[in-house]
Amino acid sequence: MGKSYRKKRYYKKFKSRRRFEECQFCKEEKEPDYKDVDRLDKYLYETGKITSRKINSNCAKHQRRLARAVKRARFLALLPFVRRV
Repeated sequence: MGKSYRKKRYYKKFKSRRRFEECQFCKEEKEPDYKDVDRLDKYLYETGKITSRKINSNCAKHQRRLARAVKRARFLALLPFVRRV
């Protein structure tokens, strides 16, 4: 009986998880582009770090592509690596 009780308790933890919003890139059917600096700037913190998936609600595929686009824009000096606060 102990095992079945543990299973029920285990699944109760995950029932109340918050659902995330849909990915903005999937909604608009666009891809992150390194030349679109204004759009990429929305996904950066004040210090210049890239925001996480949980905060900006991107899917895994577009989060990877967003990170690549931000890194390319930084390399081409379109975005700063670090911002002074």
